[in-house]
Amino acid sequence: MGNIMDMRGVTVSFDGFKVLDNLSFSIAYDELRFLIGPNGAGKSTLLDIMTAKTRPDKGTVIFDEHINVPRVSEHRLVRHGIGRKFQTPTIFSSLSVFENLEAAIGFKTNVLQLGKRLSSEQQDKIEETLAITNLKAHQKSLAGTLSHGQKQWLEIGILLVQEPKLMLLDEPVAGMTRRERDHTGELLHRIAKNRSILVVEHDMVFVRQFATTVTVLHMGKLLCEGAVEKVQNDPQVIEVYLGRGHQAA
Repeated sequence: MGNIMDMRGVTVSFDGFKVLDNLSFSIAYDELRFLIGPNGAGKSTLLDIMTAKTRPDKGTVIFDEHINVPRVSEHRLVRHGIGRKFQTPTIFSSLSVFENLEAAIGFKTNVLQLGKRLSSEQQDKIEETLAITNLKAHQKSLAGTLSHGQKQWLEIGILLVQEPKLMLLDEPVAGMTRRERDHTGELLHRIAKNRSILVVEHDMVFVRQFATTVTVLHMGKLLCEGAVEKVQNDPQVIEVYLGRGHQAA
């Protein structure tokens, strides 16, 4: 099977500064990939390119083997199967957890489901999502009353009910307790069984615990890529990102 996202020779410049510099990057179908790098490495711009929020100066970006990303609008890419979660949860605080999922499930059809009768298939999808995100006991609670970790899980659930082929998650465990981070890591592994997931993360303890393949960006270029053990022991990665104290640790 090929790559669900394939970027070749992508360059992006802002005011003459190359944020991404002739970068080639790909994610396979049904792969869970972690993306790390120091601030300013180009991680957010990479996500912006994948979602057509930013157009590359040059290079190709192909999604699902046939969709030319720069020629497609952001909202149409969502309907094609790209879901993006930003670091700060964006949920409807005044709606219940169930209602948040209910509203999201009709997104692809442009029909607001809230207050309308759900089909049995839609009901099952919401129930499945509540269970996998550990929010079943909170489905009647207002989203605004959830803990920080639960809000993050709800936003992941909002993406899940839209059935994305590729999920882009920006620092999903930021601000979480250790128990919440462990649950999130387990959640990512469960939902990655039938979709691709790219996780941008700074929590290296979390990365070491739950990542299989890691990509490291530095100054808009691919610095290193491979298994966690290979990446964390790479001299260049230690120098520019993990810090000189890593080896002693």
